[in-house]
This record gives sequence, structure tokens and C-alpha cells, in this order.
Amino acid sequence: MGLTGLLAGCSSWLGEAEDPPLPGERISVLALQSTVQPDIELTDQRVILPEPEPMVDWPQNGGYPSHALHHVALDNDVLEQDWSIDIGEGSMDDNLLLNQAIVARGVIFTIDASAEVRAFAASSGKRIWSLELAPEDEEDSTLLGGGLAYEAGVIYATTGFAEIIAIDAPSATILWRQQVTAPMRSAPTVRGGRVFAITIDNQTVALNARTGETLWNHRGASEGASFIGGASPAVDQGVVISAYSTGELYALRVENGQVIWSDALAAAGRTDAVSAIADIRGLPVIDNDLVIATSNSGLTTAIDLRTGVRVWELEAGGIQSPWVAGEYVYLLTNTNDLIALRRRTGQVKWVTVLPRFTDPEDQEGPIVWTGPVLAGDRLIVGNEQGEVMTVSPYSGDILGEDEVSGPITLPPSVAGDSLYFLTADADLIAYR
Repeated sequence: MGLTGLLAGCSSWLGEAEDPPLPGERISVLALQSTVQPDIELTDQRVILPEPEPMVDWPQNGGYPSHALHHVALDNDVLEQDWSIDIGEGSMDDNLLLNQAIVARGVIFTIDASAEVRAFAASSGKRIWSLELAPEDEEDSTLLGGGLAYEAGVIYATTGFAEIIAIDAPSATILWRQQVTAPMRSAPTVRGGRVFAITIDNQTVALNARTGETLWNHRGASEGASFIGGASPAVDQGVVISAYSTGELYALRVENGQVIWSDALAAAGRTDAVSAIADIRGLPVIDNDLVIATSNSGLTTAIDLRTGVRVWELEAGGIQSPWVAGEYVYLLTNTNDLIALRRRTGQVKWVTVLPRFTDPEDQEGPIVWTGPVLAGDRLIVGNEQGEVMTVSPYSGDILGEDEVSGPITLPPSVAGDSLYFLTADADLIAYR
């Protein structure tokens, strides 16, 4: 399958005149309205983005430890499917795929819903090795998560059976295993010889990447209700940003875990059961002097990295990760609003409402979108129906849409000249 209309930044498909309106019933305008409105002060301001930078590898969840990738290069105007492979067990009632595939030195590493790690050649999809991580005496089949990170030839895995494991990437040899207080659903973050992970009981643990020795840990408040999944810590400039299921956000010192500041991303006035959950599941982002984070309760904020002072806040949020690119932030909310914000002020430049229901007339069949990823001058989002859409980062106009062979619940990874989708059915699909 080719993503011709989907990823064609300037293809003829995009340049043709619009077709006449199709016959049939029209969708209520209420299904396409947003509660967020563009700021009229920005009407005449052009969106200027940094030049695309190539990503040779995608070594961690969110790409880099800071989660700030800005504008990833993806040169091809039209991408075609190169290969598709099965990585193991996909999302089911008990076990779930919760984290992206990672790419390092021409190899793609995945962890499936049963905690089996596999390595594949990025060029062909051919399997290089596989390794089961579950302990031999592990009887609980409900793993609920686990993720990977790579640094200096070593894969670090978090698991649903409360272990962090270091694996030699070329040989698949386990270097060490470290038991922690509780299972983990989010992927680890590794930087500068330290591994950082967050457990489901809201603890951040820092380990020595070489030995697995525990360096420090930090405990947040416990939370009874949260979403399945979690946010990997953001690490940059000597600071770890940990996001907990309570909506708490902590800035911790890399060397000892000492609290620099904390905040709580809980929006006021939320009365329904779902939006009352303040869980921060989207990755927090450290971008120069700002921390940008969003919570399910409907609050997105930018916080000064050093002082913890809020620079701005917006009453819109969700469980997807914000994407920072130059002086703009792109955000996908729980109401399927794709929003472009000014990074310094939080002002809204544009809003595009993505489809919310499979049956928009009766407003049935909610659609859950994931993303965005900014690659090659287009924002890429996908949904559980297997639909992928590209949107202009400059105007919010929809550029194209297509389908892949499975539900999309994770943003794609980008490395080299390739885009990798990992579907909930455990299919890894490479486009070039």
C-alpha cells in the first residue's frame, strides 16, 4: 500500500480542484465545532518552522530524552510501504502495546504485549534475534505495558513485572536485572549513564546504566484512577521531569532526585468521571527554558524549567504528547482538536477538528486519535480505525488521508528516510 495522498507534501492530488459535493446526508456542524478558538491577534502572523533535521535513529520513546524533536526530516513526497512484519503479541484485553518501536544503528527494537523483545533489520524487516523477559516463575499473565530505550549499544527495558533490564543490543545478552517497587507501563528514559523510569505507583527511580544500581528514587502521591499507560520522564539540562497519574509534575535534579519544583495539572470545574482524572499520559517536553505538558483533565501549560513558574496555561488537554517545533506547539486534545499554539504565550494560531465519531450523525462510535508527529512539513496523526491523516503545520488544512492495516494507538517513529507504524495488532509497517 502506498501513502500517496497521505504523505504527499506537494503532490498533484493536493493541487487539483476540489470535487463537487457528494450526495447524501450532511454532518451536523455541531460535530465539527471546537471549544478552542484562534486568537485574532495571530491572524496575520505566519507560522515559521525550523528547517527539518534528519533523525538517523529514534532511540527512545519520544525520540530524544528531552522529547523535543522540532521538525524531523522526511524528504520523500510520496512514501510507499516497503515491508510489514509481525512483532509478536498485540494488544488484547489483558496485555497491551503501550510504547513505540525504537531504532538505533540500522536495527529496530520492539517489545510486544507479552514482554518479548525483538530486533529487526531496518532495511528489510528480517528478524535478528528475540528475547523473552518474563521471569520463569512469573505466573501473572497480565503485564500491562513495558517499553524500551537505547544508549551506547545497550537496550534498557521496563516491564509489567516490576523489573528494569539491560540487554546487550548486538548479542541479546542480559547484562543486569533490577527489581523495583511496582510494575511500569511507560518506557524508560536514558541519558548520561543513568536510566530513569516511572512505576505505576508514581515513583521515579534512577539507576546506574552500567551496573543497574539504584541511585535514587522519588515518590509522588498515590492515585486510585488513571489510564493504562504512562509518560516517560523528560531529561535535559540536569533536570528530570516526572509526570504522574495524579496530574502532578515534578522537576528533579538528575544527580540526586532532589525536588526543584512541582505543579499540579488539574483543571477546575471538571465534573464528569473521565475528565476528572488528572492523569498526565502524554510525554512532557523540555524545550530550552520551558517545560510543556498536558493532562487529561483539560489543562496544558508551559512552565519555566528553573523556577517552576507557569508562563501560560490553556484550558484544553488530553492524553497525547505535545509536539514543540520552533516557536509553536502542536497539541491533540481529548475532543480531537488539533491545535497550534504560540510557544511563548500559549495563544492559539489555528484549530482543526478531526473526525470524532464513526457515525457523526448519531455521534456514536468515538474515534481516538494519536499524535502528532511533525515530519517533512506535515503533521501526522492516526486513529484506532487504522486511518492516517496529514495536516499542514502552517494552516491546519488537511493535506491527505489514507489507511494502514491495523489500529493505530501509538505515534509513528521516524528514522533515516523511513516512517514506522506499530499497530495495536503488533504489525510493524515501514514506509519509505
